[in-house]
Amino acid sequence: MKKFIIFIFTIFLFIQSATCEILKAGISVDHVPKTLFGTWRVNAKLDSTNAPKTFRPQSLDMWNLIRMDDKITLDNPFSGAKAEISVQTVEDNLIVFSKRLPYDGNKVLTDTVTIRLNKNEFSGINSLRLEYFSLIDNHLMKTETATYHIKGEKISGDNVLEIN
Repeated sequence: MKKFIIFIFTIFLFIQSATCEILKAGISVDHVPKTLFGTWRVNAKLDSTNAPKTFRPQSLDMWNLIRMDDKITLDNPFSGAKAEISVQTVEDNLIVFSKRLPYDGNKVLTDTVTIRLNKNEFSGINSLRLEYFSLIDNHLMKTETATYHIKGEKISGDNVLEIN
């Protein structure tokens, strides 16, 4: 009788797992427009900061946005930085993504990008937050922030040229 009850319970669990949908947090990479992927020339101009000695007034970067399976990676060959990004929002041509990485020992850099994609161009804002932590007890000592206006131009990848 005990084996029969375990058998019935196992079948019940199997049926439940087969019919229940698994919910995932975040935005599926399938919702990200394919035109985002490729290599971009990105111009950034500083809008505001509480640390003008830390953040440059302007920059020119290259972003390689690559999708592999269910992950998106942003690779910057100019700086050598490479990180998996987390997509927070995709609404039509508005995309918000971020990355958070250790930086220079006791610091953590959070980079949040909000862009409006228009075919082979984008414009938007890049918000940076650099947190300094104590090497002794790891408490937050100070935070520096900056906001940049960014413009991107696609230089290679899907949909660079449109054929009419």
